[in-house]
Amino acid sequence: MMPNENFVLEVEDLGVSFDGFKAVDGFNFYLTRNSVHVIIGPNGAGKTTVLDLICGKTRATTGSVKFKDKNIRGNREYRIVRQGIGRKFQTPSIYENLTVLENLELSHPKGRGVFSCFFYRRKPDIMQMCLDVAKEIGLEDKLETEGGILSHGQKQWLEIGMLLMQNPEIIMLDEPVAGMSVKEREATSKLIRKICQNRSVIVIEHDMEFVKEIADRVTVMHMGKVLSEGSMETVQSDPKVIEVYIGH
Repeated sequence: MMPNENFVLEVEDLGVSFDGFKAVDGFNFYLTRNSVHVIIGPNGAGKTTVLDLICGKTRATTGSVKFKDKNIRGNREYRIVRQGIGRKFQTPSIYENLTVLENLELSHPKGRGVFSCFFYRRKPDIMQMCLDVAKEIGLEDKLETEGGILSHGQKQWLEIGMLLMQNPEIIMLDEPVAGMSVKEREATSKLIRKICQNRSVIVIEHDMEFVKEIADRVTVMHMGKVLSEGSMETVQSDPKVIEVYIGH
């Protein structure tokens, strides 16, 4: 595919092998700015591994990962985060003994160094950002609540908020509504649609109703490869997808 200035991320011929097994093989993926692109597929299709390759958690053996036209394949994980790609894993990873406000504040890039930790003082601009993000994720009335007391859904939203505090251009979410109630799922759908107004979002998900609510584009994976791609309606009607995924 020819370069497109509307793509914020271009993944081409990406692959990785584990002891001879090709977990991801010749994977191509193009993420449009300010959009939600969902990756679906049966268990073992390679979906989470793709996110691991993009964020640098796993090193690819073939292909390229271009973020804003710069190849970031091989970069260390923390450098990729600093460049503007944030990742949320399946299980919420928050500081359960800290309040919602403290979790958000701690996630801001400023004040993470050794000296900054010793001499850190709350800054009005960072505090305002914490309040804005808390409102965006629906936790503005939980600022003084410890993370461990939050519901499962609220913990997921808090972790998304912690990513937003880093102001990334791309957010990657791995099964964000797993274990959520119907009401929490609906709130998460609205949150993701709100987030993508200013950044791009990659989501891995199995809940097809949720995918319909959030996806601008869908990629279906099978055995480490792209099986089908397009709108939700397009991939749902693809005979190959019905045979290996939806039909089962």
